[in-house]
Amino acid sequence: MIEVGDIREWRTHDVVDLDGHKIGTLEAVYVDTRSDEPAVATVRVGLPTRHRLVFVPLDRAVVGPGYVKVGYAKALVKDAPSIGTDDVLPAEDEEAIFTHYKLPYQPSSGGERKLARR
Repeated sequence: MIEVGDIREWRTHDVVDLDGHKIGTLEAVYVDTRSDEPAVATVRVGLPTRHRLVFVPLDRAVVGPGYVKVGYAKALVKDAPSIGTDDVLPAEDEEAIFTHYKLPYQPSSGGERKLARR
């Protein structure tokens, strides 16, 4: 697993898919609020005048020199739920990220958020 302190150092580095195709640039890391482990990253994609942040799980991520390789295809990531570059992920939109990647989503029993930005 990638250490939280380590992954934050990779902000602005390239995010690539399994085949090494560049998806975008690492913007931020969201941790699982239960374990404080990195769970999801936002990746800056789009045209220079119309950027957006897409979400990609870090469950199979590998860090290399100057890049983070995620375990998902570029097309899947680019179609993932997104937010504007100045927006915040609403708690009610968290489940859509997990559903998009066919991952289980289990909100906390007290209604707290599953993801927190670091």
